[in-house]
Amino acid sequence: MHSLLVLESGDRFVGEPIGARGRTTGEIVFVTGMTGYQEVLTDPSYAGQIVVFTYPLIGNYGINADDFESEGVRPRGIVVLQACHEPSNWRSRQTLPEFLAQHGLVCIEGVDTRAVTRLIRDQGAMKATITTDETGDEALARLRAEPDYGTQTFVEEVSTHEPYCWGRYGKEPFSSYEEGYRYQVVVLDCGIKYNILRRLAAAGCRSLVLPASASAQEILALPADGVVLSPGPGDPELLTSIVGTVTELLGRKPILGICLGHQILALALGGRTAKLKFGHHGSNHPVRQLADGTVRITSQNHGYAVLADSLAGSGAELTQIHVTDESVEGFRHDELRLTAIQYHPEAAPGPWDSRHYIPDFLASLDR
Repeated sequence: MHSLLVLESGDRFVGEPIGARGRTTGEIVFVTGMTGYQEVLTDPSYAGQIVVFTYPLIGNYGINADDFESEGVRPRGIVVLQACHEPSNWRSRQTLPEFLAQHGLVCIEGVDTRAVTRLIRDQGAMKATITTDETGDEALARLRAEPDYGTQTFVEEVSTHEPYCWGRYGKEPFSSYEEGYRYQVVVLDCGIKYNILRRLAAAGCRSLVLPASASAQEILALPADGVVLSPGPGDPELLTSIVGTVTELLGRKPILGICLGHQILALALGGRTAKLKFGHHGSNHPVRQLADGTVRITSQNHGYAVLADSLAGSGAELTQIHVTDESVEGFRHDELRLTAIQYHPEAAPGPWDSRHYIPDFLASLDR
């Protein structure tokens, strides 16, 4: 059986199906990391998207029990040149194709991912579909009738529906307070990755994880030293209710915004965001610190960015920019005790250059 990848531009690629059979549709993006496919598959920020892996061999160390970043599989599908059917790693418990089939993910292999990546770089992120039961013309007609990624919200789809806690032993039932932690923070879950919670716990912090629909009153009622706004999928300007909640929190609690949380903080300050041509997805993005000019290599996953000029007059100070396109990567507001970073300090997957931001934020709670 053959499988088709059809792009909104009309370009088509023939491959072989892996995972489930059928059809899937989403915004197509490419990921530049050599490793970390399990983290990508369980990263809530990829909700609504089809992920193209630029590295040619995916699945060579299998699927293990430790590297999940959420409870579900989040992308709509994946595109690879070659999927490994015989992984080699002592932690492996399942092959990638078996995992994809188990979770009903319609995917394709045998595609020239370099060619697909070049198309996305030239034309920008666009809708795409993977199908095993249509002709190319049928798939393209269906695809063009589908809603655009930027018109949909995905946060409710990936956010927890019930509060829970995360401490030194992992996920725990919800309770408002527990002895033995130096810090306690509220995490507003717009698409949290587990490794953010793991890094908070490793720094002596217990997390109270609340649904993205939680009100400012519910957040402020909890005995917490600060608030973390999590990463997540989609266009932040569609999240007016969450932005309103965060606006009510400004100046009342120290806040760390990560990725989508960074964008939501900017909107709460009166800023604006815009869609990037093809986004930043991968574990090798260089970010310059404006204070000293040093560069850190970061892990990123976002399709929207804060507009620097829109923060003028807000009292926020721009702290970091992306080396290649000069998009905003960080800002702070000392009076309101806000810190915002566009990339992922939990480094799952990715380099550890920015891991210090989580303990740094916690240390600021003592001041």
